[in-house]
Amino acid sequence: MKNNRRLFLKLAGLTGFSAVGGGILKGFASVPQSNVLPAPENARAGKQLFNMSGYAAPKLETVRIGFIGLGQRGPEHLSNTSKLEAVEIKALCDIRNESVLSSKKVLDGTAHNPVIYSGSEDAWKKVCDRKDIDLVFIATPWHLHTPMALYAMEQGKHVCIEVPAAVTVEECWKLVETSERTRKHCMMLENCCYDFFELLTLNMARQGYFGEIVHGEGAYIHNLLGLNFDKAGYYDMWRLKENMTRNGNIYPTHGLGPICQLMDINRGDKMDYLVSMSGKDFQMEKKAEELAAKDPFFKPFTNHKYRGNMNTTCIYTSKGRTIMIQHDVTSPNIYSRIHKISGTKASALKYPEPAKISGTDGESWVSDEQMKLLEKQYEPAIVKKIGELAKEVGGHGGMDFLMDWRLIDCLRNGLALDQDVYDAALWSAIAPLSEKSVANRATSVDVPDFTNGSWKKNKPVDISLQTGGTTKAKI
Repeated sequence: MKNNRRLFLKLAGLTGFSAVGGGILKGFASVPQSNVLPAPENARAGKQLFNMSGYAAPKLETVRIGFIGLGQRGPEHLSNTSKLEAVEIKALCDIRNESVLSSKKVLDGTAHNPVIYSGSEDAWKKVCDRKDIDLVFIATPWHLHTPMALYAMEQGKHVCIEVPAAVTVEECWKLVETSERTRKHCMMLENCCYDFFELLTLNMARQGYFGEIVHGEGAYIHNLLGLNFDKAGYYDMWRLKENMTRNGNIYPTHGLGPICQLMDINRGDKMDYLVSMSGKDFQMEKKAEELAAKDPFFKPFTNHKYRGNMNTTCIYTSKGRTIMIQHDVTSPNIYSRIHKISGTKASALKYPEPAKISGTDGESWVSDEQMKLLEKQYEPAIVKKIGELAKEVGGHGGMDFLMDWRLIDCLRNGLALDQDVYDAALWSAIAPLSEKSVANRATSVDVPDFTNGSWKKNKPVDISLQTGGTTKAKI
């Protein structure tokens, strides 16, 4: 009963306060009632319906795309995919008509002429219902990601979801089961897996440079205090509400994803359990009070216990490796995702920049000259293929374009995606699992095996680019 009440409060509390006073709740886009499920469990009875790891869906000569959510991240993916051959952008959707119209301007001068949907909380369903769409991009507030993805897959669409893919463990299981049953891809758009240094270290690890991987670290340390309280920032203040109702590592995937790929998590190793600890909130409640004293808009955000400034979550894997993930989006820190790798032969560290790699003696970082030689020797195939173009296009230094290009190329060539539904579920699940640990004095919490045992035989992510790589870009 306690967990059901907590889930209800989560769904209700995030749907929005009235703009003025009182804390009266209003609804976001309607969610099919079947998706509001009982308390999450860490284990699932039954067997895997179908193994989506390494699954190659039938080739799509042309990838027909619909976009749902055109606020912070949607326009970036729209711009990237519009530059790729054999892509048709069929539909654009956002609850705000002005967001759809401004995003459509990105397509001026191209052959794309999408239908636009807006103004209704259920408009997104019309995009999913269309028969002329193969792939749906979802870039909406977090609590809408899973309901929208489930509906889209049920309508026969592949889905790509901005991070995180889900906010509860139960949602993670529903994504897995629906993807397996429909055999539709469900990829979380973890762009940091395509950052140039992360790709370099992944290739070096595959070739044994670091020896056996012992430990990894990642983080999302990014001062978003001002943006979270900015009326013009996140639609209906949704991200502030996430920080107001949850205490844990609620945004773990940027630092976690690259480390998981490097350790072959879900593909030869798996997470066993985690412990998580949060400090107190030193800033957010005070910020809400300061703003409310001048502007009644912020009154509903006072008298709440916000999540702590810094969360540290530690994970233990079946092979005895450890992972440390941190989250702080409030303190005035310099941006960092950490990306630390410790092996039996060598180590690497990015943040603070510049990124560094140790010599195989493990005693010191290599010189700038040696670093350039290592970058050339271990340059990943995808960077050789399209790295310079990605940097020219931009988007977090080019990693956004690398990700979107790779996704479309895999769909067009009938290749398995680099990130599958098990990655989406596992990396997202760390957030609610960390909340549970924090709420119980950093007690250890078991991590579900979303692969239902197939991690023992799943093959590592293919980074060779020996197949595919045929999609051309035009800028």
